[in-house]
Amino acid sequence: MPLAARRHQHTFAEYLELEAASNVKHEFLDGEIYAMAGGTPRHAALTLAVAASLFNGLRGGICRAFSSDLRIRVLGSGFAAYPDVTVVCGPLERDPESESSVTNPKLLVEVLSTSTQTFDMGEKFDHYQKISSLAAVLYVWQDEPRMELRTRTPEGDWQARTFRSGEVVPLDSLGCALNLNDIYRDAAPAV
Repeated sequence: MPLAARRHQHTFAEYLELEAASNVKHEFLDGEIYAMAGGTPRHAALTLAVAASLFNGLRGGICRAFSSDLRIRVLGSGFAAYPDVTVVCGPLERDPESESSVTNPKLLVEVLSTSTQTFDMGEKFDHYQKISSLAAVLYVWQDEPRMELRTRTPEGDWQARTFRSGEVVPLDSLGCALNLNDIYRDAAPAV
């Protein structure tokens, strides 16, 4: 019986070295480094529409929206990722091992694709829950006007609520909201 193939276990420092030399983004999980696939035009448009709406809704406050170029690190598990949109309130808290990694997001947004939906809503969310500052995770569907908002309760549990056409997604922890119709209209394909 052949032995199972051994996975190479990278350190976070090795991961950071690869990221610095690469023109492709990678996620880091349990010593493994995973290249991130490029997105579709719809994915890019939805990401920008959500980011723009958050940017406008947060203007003048203590919270800021960041693009997918911001790497977040989950100190409780070591996981590192580039959410599609990240909101941080107050000063940025940096990873002790990487000044370019932030550890205190308030909201994370993931625009789902068929190939990543199970991971994004499952194992990745399991890691995200370990971030003490995190108040909400928003999932955005590409193939239909639908969003799921998962929010942390005062007791530390998570509740999920789905929103569809005509509804407004309340982001109470940020003091703003997203109009679902506006997001999807702004992300409509060019004619």
